[in-house]
Amino acid sequence: MTDTLESFAISTKALRKCFDHFVALEGLDLQVPHGCIFGLLGPNGAGKSTVIKMLTTLLDPTSGSAMVAGFDIARRPIEVRRHIGYVPQMLSADGALTAIENLNLSARLQGLRGAQRLARVNEALAFAGLEETASKLVRTYSGGMIRRLEIAQATLHYPQVLFLDEPTIGLDPIARRTVWERLLQLRQSKGMTILITTHDMEEADVLCDELAILHQGRLAVVGNPTELKAQVGEQANLDDVFVHFSGVSIEPGGDYRGTRDSRDVAQRLG
Repeated sequence: MTDTLESFAISTKALRKCFDHFVALEGLDLQVPHGCIFGLLGPNGAGKSTVIKMLTTLLDPTSGSAMVAGFDIARRPIEVRRHIGYVPQMLSADGALTAIENLNLSARLQGLRGAQRLARVNEALAFAGLEETASKLVRTYSGGMIRRLEIAQATLHYPQVLFLDEPTIGLDPIARRTVWERLLQLRQSKGMTILITTHDMEEADVLCDELAILHQGRLAVVGNPTELKAQVGEQANLDDVFVHFSGVSIEPGGDYRGTRDSRDVAQRLG
Protein backbone atom coordinates (compact mmCIF):
# COMPACT_ATOMS: atom_id res chain seq x y z
CA MET A 1 0.00 0.00 0.00
CA THR A 2 1.37 3.43 -0.94
CA ASP A 3 0.94 6.76 0.85
CA THR A 4 0.25 8.55 -2.41
CA LEU A 5 -3.25 9.96 -2.97
CA GLU A 6 -3.16 11.06 -6.59
CA SER A 7 -6.34 13.11 -6.47
CA PHE A 8 -5.37 15.48 -3.67
CA ALA A 9 -2.36 17.48 -2.51
CA ILE A 10 -3.84 17.56 1.00
CA SER A 11 -6.35 15.13 2.47
CA THR A 12 -7.54 14.83 6.07
CA LYS A 13 -9.83 12.30 7.71
CA ALA A 14 -11.45 12.87 11.12
CA LEU A 15 -8.47 15.04 12.10
CA ARG A 16 -8.69 16.07 15.75
CA LYS A 17 -6.54 18.06 18.16
CA CYS A 18 -7.04 18.51 21.89
CA PHE A 19 -5.01 20.52 24.38
CA ASP A 20 -5.80 18.90 27.73
CA HIS A 21 -9.60 19.22 27.92
CA PHE A 22 -9.87 21.89 25.21
CA VAL A 23 -10.84 20.63 21.75
CA ALA A 24 -9.13 22.92 19.20
CA LEU A 25 -10.18 20.89 16.15
CA GLU A 26 -12.87 18.25 15.85
CA GLY A 27 -13.20 15.70 13.05
CA LEU A 28 -11.85 17.64 10.08
CA ASP A 29 -12.45 15.99 6.70
CA LEU A 30 -10.87 18.07 3.96
CA GLN A 31 -9.53 17.50 0.43
CA VAL A 32 -7.41 20.05 -1.43
CA PRO A 33 -6.81 19.34 -5.15
CA HIS A 34 -3.37 19.68 -6.75
CA GLY A 35 -2.57 23.11 -8.17
CA CYS A 36 -5.31 24.81 -6.14
CA ILE A 37 -5.15 27.93 -4.00
CA PHE A 38 -7.23 26.94 -1.00
CA GLY A 39 -8.39 29.37 1.68
CA LEU A 40 -8.99 28.38 5.28
CA LEU A 41 -11.22 30.96 6.93
CA GLY A 42 -12.70 31.41 10.37
CA PRO A 43 -12.76 33.74 13.37
CA ASN A 44 -9.90 33.88 15.86
CA GLY A 45 -9.72 30.60 17.76
CA ALA A 46 -11.58 28.62 15.10
CA GLY A 47 -8.65 26.23 14.61
CA LYS A 48 -7.00 27.53 11.44
CA SER A 49 -3.45 27.78 12.79
CA THR A 50 -3.89 24.42 14.54
CA VAL A 51 -4.73 22.82 11.19
CA ILE A 52 -1.66 24.32 9.51
CA LYS A 53 0.63 23.31 12.37
CA MET A 54 -0.57 19.70 12.14
CA LEU A 55 -0.32 19.58 8.34
CA THR A 56 3.24 20.94 8.52
CA THR A 57 4.12 18.37 11.24
CA LEU A 58 4.69 21.02 13.93
CA LEU A 59 1.86 19.53 16.03
CA ASP A 60 0.88 15.89 16.39
CA PRO A 61 -2.82 15.16 15.89
CA THR A 62 -4.73 13.72 18.82
CA SER A 63 -6.52 11.39 16.43
CA GLY A 64 -7.45 11.07 12.78
CA SER A 65 -5.08 11.19 9.83
CA ALA A 66 -3.80 13.46 7.10
CA MET A 67 -1.81 13.15 3.88
CA VAL A 68 0.27 16.02 2.49
CA ALA A 69 2.08 15.77 -0.86
CA GLY A 70 1.39 12.04 -0.82
CA PHE A 71 2.81 11.33 2.65
CA ASP A 72 1.18 10.59 5.98
CA ILE A 73 1.92 13.39 8.46
CA ALA A 74 2.30 10.96 11.37
CA ARG A 75 4.15 8.09 9.68
CA ARG A 76 6.28 10.05 7.18
CA PRO A 77 6.86 13.53 8.72
CA ILE A 78 10.36 13.95 7.27
CA GLU A 79 9.07 13.33 3.74
CA VAL A 80 6.23 15.79 4.34
CA ARG A 81 8.73 18.48 5.37
CA ARG A 82 10.85 17.85 2.27
CA HIS A 83 7.86 18.46 0.00
CA ILE A 84 6.32 21.55 1.60
CA GLY A 85 7.07 25.21 2.21
CA TYR A 86 5.74 27.09 5.22
CA VAL A 87 5.47 30.81 5.93
CA PRO A 88 4.13 31.34 9.48
CA GLN A 89 2.39 34.38 10.92
CA MET A 90 5.44 35.12 13.02
CA LEU A 91 8.31 36.90 11.31
CA SER A 92 10.67 34.28 9.87
CA ALA A 93 13.23 36.43 8.01
CA ASP A 94 16.22 37.48 10.12
CA GLY A 95 16.38 41.27 10.29
CA ALA A 96 20.08 41.22 11.17
CA LEU A 97 20.91 39.53 7.84
CA THR A 98 20.63 40.75 4.27
CA ALA A 99 18.12 39.26 1.86
CA ILE A 100 20.78 37.26 0.07
CA GLU A 101 22.11 35.95 3.40
CA ASN A 102 18.61 34.88 4.44
CA LEU A 103 18.11 33.10 1.13
CA ASN A 104 21.49 31.35 1.25
CA LEU A 105 20.77 30.14 4.77
CA SER A 106 17.36 28.78 3.72
CA ALA A 107 18.88 27.15 0.65
CA ARG A 108 21.45 25.31 2.76
CA LEU A 109 18.76 24.11 5.18
CA GLN A 110 16.76 22.84 2.20
CA GLY A 111 19.75 20.86 0.92
CA LEU A 112 20.62 23.05 -2.06
CA ARG A 113 24.32 23.18 -2.86
CA GLY A 114 26.82 24.74 -5.27
CA ALA A 115 25.63 26.02 -8.64
CA GLN A 116 22.06 24.92 -7.97
CA ARG A 117 21.92 26.99 -4.79
CA LEU A 118 23.34 30.05 -6.54
CA ALA A 119 20.83 29.73 -9.38
CA ARG A 120 17.87 29.25 -7.03
CA VAL A 121 18.88 32.23 -4.84
CA ASN A 122 19.23 34.49 -7.87
CA GLU A 123 15.90 33.26 -9.20
CA ALA A 124 14.29 33.90 -5.81
CA LEU A 125 15.61 37.46 -5.65
CA ALA A 126 14.18 38.16 -9.09
CA PHE A 127 10.86 36.52 -8.17
CA ALA A 128 10.61 38.64 -5.01
CA GLY A 129 11.66 41.82 -6.82
CA LEU A 130 14.57 42.30 -4.41
CA GLU A 131 17.57 42.22 -6.72
CA GLU A 132 18.47 45.88 -6.13
CA THR A 133 18.15 45.58 -2.33
CA ALA A 134 19.62 42.09 -1.91
CA SER A 135 22.59 43.36 0.11
CA LYS A 136 20.56 45.51 2.50
CA LEU A 137 19.66 44.36 6.01
CA VAL A 138 16.13 42.99 6.16
CA ARG A 139 15.34 45.18 9.17
CA THR A 140 15.42 48.13 6.75
CA TYR A 141 12.76 46.53 4.52
CA SER A 142 9.07 47.41 4.34
CA GLY A 143 6.47 44.85 5.39
CA GLY A 144 5.68 43.93 1.80
CA MET A 145 9.35 43.37 0.95
CA ILE A 146 9.73 41.13 4.00
CA ARG A 147 6.74 39.01 3.05
CA ARG A 148 7.98 38.59 -0.53
CA LEU A 149 11.36 37.52 0.84
CA GLU A 150 9.76 35.00 3.21
CA ILE A 151 7.72 33.46 0.38
CA ALA A 152 10.87 33.28 -1.74
CA GLN A 153 12.72 31.56 1.13
CA ALA A 154 9.95 29.00 1.57
CA THR A 155 9.85 28.09 -2.13
CA LEU A 156 13.55 27.81 -2.99
CA HIS A 157 13.26 24.01 -3.15
CA TYR A 158 10.09 24.10 -5.33
CA PRO A 159 7.76 22.50 -2.75
CA GLN A 160 4.66 20.67 -3.92
CA VAL A 161 2.55 22.38 -1.25
CA LEU A 162 3.00 25.85 0.23
CA PHE A 163 1.36 26.84 3.53
CA LEU A 164 0.89 30.50 4.44
CA ASP A 165 -0.61 31.63 7.73
CA GLU A 166 -2.09 35.13 7.22
CA PRO A 167 0.19 35.97 4.24
CA THR A 168 -0.62 39.69 4.03
CA ILE A 169 -1.35 40.64 7.63
CA GLY A 170 -0.18 44.18 8.40
CA LEU A 171 0.52 45.08 4.77
CA ASP A 172 -0.71 48.17 2.94
CA PRO A 173 -2.98 47.63 -0.12
CA ILE A 174 -0.18 47.94 -2.70
CA ALA A 175 2.13 45.50 -0.88
CA ARG A 176 -0.78 43.13 -0.37
CA ARG A 177 -1.58 43.01 -4.10
CA THR A 178 2.08 42.45 -4.92
CA VAL A 179 2.08 39.39 -2.65
CA TRP A 180 -1.10 38.17 -4.37
CA GLU A 181 0.64 38.46 -7.74
CA ARG A 182 3.58 36.40 -6.46
CA LEU A 183 1.28 33.64 -5.18
CA LEU A 184 -0.68 33.47 -8.43
CA GLN A 185 2.63 33.34 -10.31
CA LEU A 186 3.80 30.39 -8.18
CA ARG A 187 0.60 28.49 -8.87
CA GLN A 188 0.84 29.19 -12.60
CA SER A 189 4.57 28.65 -13.14
CA LYS A 190 5.25 25.80 -10.68
CA GLY A 191 1.82 24.16 -10.41
CA MET A 192 2.14 24.65 -6.67
CA THR A 193 -0.73 23.89 -4.30
CA ILE A 194 -1.14 26.78 -1.86
CA LEU A 195 -3.11 26.75 1.38
CA ILE A 196 -3.62 30.09 3.11
CA THR A 197 -5.39 31.26 6.22
CA THR A 198 -6.79 34.78 6.07
CA HIS A 199 -9.25 37.18 7.65
CA ASP A 200 -9.24 39.28 4.48
CA MET A 201 -12.35 38.44 2.45
CA GLU A 202 -11.13 40.36 -0.59
CA GLU A 203 -7.93 38.30 -0.50
CA ALA A 204 -9.95 35.08 -0.30
CA ASP A 205 -12.16 36.16 -3.20
CA VAL A 206 -9.26 37.21 -5.45
CA LEU A 207 -6.90 34.31 -4.75
CA CYS A 208 -8.81 31.22 -3.75
CA ASP A 209 -10.23 28.53 -5.99
CA GLU A 210 -11.89 26.91 -2.98
CA LEU A 211 -12.64 27.93 0.60
CA ALA A 212 -13.36 26.19 3.87
CA ILE A 213 -14.80 28.03 6.87
CA LEU A 214 -14.08 26.74 10.37
CA HIS A 215 -16.22 27.59 13.37
CA GLN A 216 -15.36 26.55 16.93
CA GLY A 217 -12.99 23.86 15.70
CA ARG A 218 -15.43 22.30 13.24
CA LEU A 219 -15.81 22.56 9.47
CA ALA A 220 -18.82 24.75 8.71
CA VAL A 221 -18.78 24.74 4.89
CA VAL A 222 -16.56 24.09 1.84
CA GLY A 223 -16.97 25.44 -1.68
CA ASN A 224 -15.71 27.90 -4.25
CA PRO A 225 -16.37 31.60 -3.59
CA THR A 226 -19.06 31.92 -6.24
CA GLU A 227 -21.00 28.90 -4.96
CA LEU A 228 -20.81 30.04 -1.36
CA LYS A 229 -22.04 33.53 -2.18
CA ALA A 230 -24.96 32.05 -4.13
CA GLN A 231 -25.90 29.91 -1.11
CA VAL A 232 -26.20 32.98 1.10
CA GLY A 233 -28.07 35.28 -1.27
CA GLU A 234 -28.24 36.85 -4.70
CA GLN A 235 -26.26 39.97 -3.75
CA ALA A 236 -24.07 38.33 -1.08
CA ASN A 237 -20.33 38.93 -0.85
CA LEU A 238 -17.74 36.90 1.07
CA ASP A 239 -18.22 39.07 4.16
CA ASP A 240 -21.84 37.89 4.18
CA VAL A 241 -20.71 34.30 3.65
CA PHE A 242 -18.27 34.52 6.56
CA VAL A 243 -20.87 35.96 8.93
CA HIS A 244 -23.54 33.49 7.79
CA PHE A 245 -21.47 30.34 8.35
CA SER A 246 -19.36 31.43 11.32
CA GLY A 247 -21.90 33.59 13.14
CA VAL A 248 -19.15 36.12 13.83
CA SER A 249 -18.70 39.61 12.39
CA ILE A 250 -15.47 40.56 10.61
CA GLU A 251 -13.00 42.79 12.42
CA PRO A 252 -10.92 45.27 10.45
CA GLY A 253 -7.57 44.11 10.13
CA GLY A 254 4.89 49.29 7.76
CA ASP A 255 8.18 48.74 8.55
CA TYR A 256 10.04 45.76 10.04
CA ARG A 257 8.98 46.53 13.61
CA GLY A 258 5.38 47.19 12.63
CA THR A 259 5.23 43.98 10.62
CA ARG A 260 6.70 42.01 13.52
CA ASP A 261 4.29 43.54 16.05
CA SER A 262 1.18 42.98 13.93
CA ARG A 263 2.10 39.34 13.35
CA ASP A 264 2.88 38.83 17.06
CA VAL A 265 -0.63 40.03 17.90
CA ALA A 266 -2.15 37.74 15.27
CA GLN A 267 -0.21 34.76 16.62
CA ARG A 268 -1.38 35.38 20.18
CA LEU A 269 -4.99 35.57 19.01
CA GLY A 270 -4.67 32.29 17.06
